[in-house]
Amino acid sequence: MGGRLQDKVAIVVGAGQTPGDTIGNGRATALLFAREGARVMLVDRRLDSALETERMIASEGGECFAFEADAADEESCKAVTKTCVEKYGRIDILHNNVGIGGGDAGPAHLTEEAWDRIVGVNMKTVFLMCKHVLPVMRAQGSGVITNISSVAATCATGIVAYKTSKAGVNAFTHALAMGNARHGIRANAILPGLMNTPMAIENISKARGIPREQLITARDNQVPLGQKMGTAWDVAYAALFLASEEAGFITGVMLPVDGGQSARIG
Repeated sequence: MGGRLQDKVAIVVGAGQTPGDTIGNGRATALLFAREGARVMLVDRRLDSALETERMIASEGGECFAFEADAADEESCKAVTKTCVEKYGRIDILHNNVGIGGGDAGPAHLTEEAWDRIVGVNMKTVFLMCKHVLPVMRAQGSGVITNISSVAATCATGIVAYKTSKAGVNAFTHALAMGNARHGIRANAILPGLMNTPMAIENISKARGIPREQLITARDNQVPLGQKMGTAWDVAYAALFLASEEAGFITGVMLPVDGGQSARIG
């Protein structure tokens, strides 16, 4: 019996991860897509990290290949698209998982350089990859694009550049879905909440100078559902559903995966 993505071709952008004790969203999604039968192109600007993901998938008998590219660079995005089509003949799924937040702050203390870097990377990577993959999907008359946003887009938070960039990803996803529905292309966003991933735990504990366990406890306590953060697998399973035929009538959706955090009002 085939998997839920049998014979599909997927590009996962950000398929490596920040070093840490847990698994990151991009790597978990790439692994799950491969387990469900997809052939996966593993894109990351850190080739060594993408190759690590490749080894994990290959050890399970999945089909994939790692590719070094900076998704904030247009020529790189062109190369990703061209290489995928040359190798696999088509592109069924584009999963945009690149995001950064280092150096963020409130508007009175945020530097121009940090603003430009965070907004530039978080929004431009989505725009440029979509720009170059869309013609392939339109020619096929089918395709699924999933963008990783954040509940920060809608929740109150002091990290203003990250929040603004993810609100932009949501707006872009909405435009993408409406503009491409007639081409048979679906586009949705996943909004992770507080997740126990290396980008969140290792990066934030280092930036704030607080122990990992203290940060984990504090974040766990903020989550309504069970007082425990989600994991990368929660994001990956949502991505699998949205990429699969089971979600064939779903487009333009902003799906929180957050243990109820964004539903908390008052």
